[in-house]
Amino acid sequence: MKAIVCEAWGLPDTLVVRDLPDVVPEAGKVAIKVEAAGVNFPDVLIIQNKYQFKPELPFTPGGELAGTVMAVGEGVTQYKAGDRVIAFVGQGAFAQQIAVPVQSVMPMPPGMDFDTAAAITLTYGTSHHAVVDRAQLKAGETMLVLGAAGGVGLAAIEIGKALGARVIAAASSDEKLEVCRQHGADATINYSTQDLREAIKAATDGKGPDVIYDPVGGIYAEPAFRSIGWRGRYLVVGFANGEIPKLPLNLTLLKGASLVGVFWGEYVRREPKANQAGMRELMGWLAEGKIRPHISGRYALADTPSALNDMAARKVTGKVVIQPQK
Repeated sequence: MKAIVCEAWGLPDTLVVRDLPDVVPEAGKVAIKVEAAGVNFPDVLIIQNKYQFKPELPFTPGGELAGTVMAVGEGVTQYKAGDRVIAFVGQGAFAQQIAVPVQSVMPMPPGMDFDTAAAITLTYGTSHHAVVDRAQLKAGETMLVLGAAGGVGLAAIEIGKALGARVIAAASSDEKLEVCRQHGADATINYSTQDLREAIKAATDGKGPDVIYDPVGGIYAEPAFRSIGWRGRYLVVGFANGEIPKLPLNLTLLKGASLVGVFWGEYVRREPKANQAGMRELMGWLAEGKIRPHISGRYALADTPSALNDMAARKVTGKVVIQPQK
């Protein structure tokens, strides 16, 4: 089978396609033929050794996938060859085959296609953990989403609307904001052309948002946090901008506000039952049409570097997927 391999730390163009042995599942594992693998911003960081998760070289990147069960290891009774499944893994998804622990696998809902299934785990899992669990967003509250046209941003918009909140989407272009409106945003801010603080003030009648969802970091963090409402919750989701901001802590005091960290991967490891409950709620919302992953690009396995370059250049709206069998 073929796989993308990171043999040395570097930019996406240093990745190579290698022929590797077909996988054989060990006890407690499931061997899967990968039909689609979701691309996420951490994939860009991991190959440069810039992420909190640091695998040993060489390795195959890719953290989420959908495919068909090929075989199961000893002790696995929940799945059989031919089952269509979704899996969240630390690495290895950008390949034609993978063997994963059974606890990382879930069945694909009937009628779902592989691309959608591969696009839902990390982005929607992260945003559900952030918005529902960490922020405790309530119906009638207002949430501001920075970087709103990205995968986690669009997921946050849809989850906020599913909960009955008002959602303000902020992004860097009118084209991206149109995608946000299509996914339910009630108001939009172009922070490339508008003053962020003034726009937030206007969009919230001067009250500020109850929740701010920030996967971007960088220069927008402080003006956004200065605009937060009383008892607001500021979700620290990631740093797609590349710069980790330094916030004056007196702002938390003045606004009675909270800085709330969001690390979905560790949440999955420490609280698997809570995560599974969240994923079940997401699958229900998907069946009801309340969430609908936006897939803006599909790439063959050999074109994985191009997918990661587009992600790094912030050209992606929603999600892109790798189709390893092509």
